[in-house]
Amino acid sequence: DILVNGQLCDCDVVVNCQVGDPVPLEVKLTNWSKHSVGPFALTMMPYQDYQNGVHNYDLQDAITFVGSNTFYIDMVKPTKDSVYFGSLLFLYTGDFYLNIKFHEDNCSRELPLSWLCLPSVHIRATEPV
Repeated sequence: DILVNGQLCDCDVVVNCQVGDPVPLEVKLTNWSKHSVGPFALTMMPYQDYQNGVHNYDLQDAITFVGSNTFYIDMVKPTKDSVYFGSLLFLYTGDFYLNIKFHEDNCSRELPLSWLCLPSVHIRATEPV
């Protein structure tokens, strides 16, 4: 589950926020399997989509994280969840997206490292009223 500014997000929702106001983020990973999973690294990467196949990830002048954009998850037990909190601060108006990835980092497995990517979250930063 992904909440941005207190609003549950899916691929069809655009979350509106104001430039200069911290936007709270909450990502909850729930383990519905019968086995413990982890360790993982959770990474949140903002970008702009220019609608021509180009994604701009070089946004250090437009967006900043309050805290870290990467969190480490040791282990999530069956039927339990793990919740991570952060905040974004938008410095300019525009349409932005948030790419959220879980990277499995378990060296005891024989399979290659894998990524679990959630649908991108669409955030529209507007001028304060």
